[in-house]
Amino acid sequence: MKKHKKEHHEEHVDESWLIPYADLLTLLLALFIILFASSKVDAKKYDIIMKSLNSAFTGGSAPFATSNLVPLDISPNVDKSKQDQSSENTKEKQEQKDKQQQQMEKEKQELEELKKKLDAYISDNKLVAELETKLTNDRLIITIRDKALFDSGSAAIKADSQKLGVAIADMLGQYPGYQIEVAGYTDNVPISKGEFSDNWDLSTKRALNFMKVVLARKTLDPSFFSSTGYGEYRPVDTNATVEGRGNNRRVEVSVVRNIKAPE
Repeated sequence: MKKHKKEHHEEHVDESWLIPYADLLTLLLALFIILFASSKVDAKKYDIIMKSLNSAFTGGSAPFATSNLVPLDISPNVDKSKQDQSSENTKEKQEQKDKQQQQMEKEKQELEELKKKLDAYISDNKLVAELETKLTNDRLIITIRDKALFDSGSAAIKADSQKLGVAIADMLGQYPGYQIEVAGYTDNVPISKGEFSDNWDLSTKRALNFMKVVLARKTLDPSFFSSTGYGEYRPVDTNATVEGRGNNRRVEVSVVRNIKAPE
C-alpha cells in the first residue's frame, strides 16, 4: 500500500485590510494637504477642493481623479502685485516724510534769520521797550506795544510810526510763502467815548490799520495776510497795574510756519 505524502500548504496572512487602510492614509494625506493649502488658494478653488473631498468620502469618484484635479498653489502666501504696491506706498510715504523734514528745517532756518534781523533793527533803533520777538514751534511773533503805534483810544497809526510798519514789511518780504496774522489786543479799561463801541472794536481796527501799513509794500501778497481783534480777552499781564495794562495793549504780527516743528 502506497504511503501518500502529506502536502503542506503555506498559510497566507489575510492582507485584504491593507487596501482600505491605504485608502484611509491617502485620504488623510489629501486632507492635510488641503488644510495646508486652503489658506493659499482663492475661495473658488477651495470650494472645488472641498466638493472633491466630500465626493470621495461619500462614495463618489476619488478626490484625485482627473476630472476633479485642482492645481494647488502652495507657494508662500504673498501676492506680488500687492507686495509691490505696498513697497511703492512705503517709498512714497518716506519721500513725503523727507520733504516735510527738509521744509521744516528750511522754515526753522528762515524764521531764525528773520528774528535776528528784527532783533538787530529793534536794538539799532532803541525800540526794546516797544518791540520784542519770540520764536515758538509754530510761529515767529512780533509784539508791538500800542504806544509805539497809537495815541490813547485811537486806531490811527501815528505819522512817525509809519516807518516801523515799512521796516517790518521789508523784512517780511525777504521770506515769502508764510501766512501772516495781525492781531490787536487791549487792556480791560472800558471805552468811555469816541468812535469805538468797546475794546473789541478798538483792537480789531488797530490790527486792520497796521496790516494796511505793512501791505502798502506792494511786494507782499495780501492773500497771505489776515487781521483780527481780541479786545481785552487775551491778556499777557495783569490789568491791575499801569505797567501790566501797557503790556496788554499791543499788536502782534505772527509769521506762521507751514509745517509745525516738534515741541
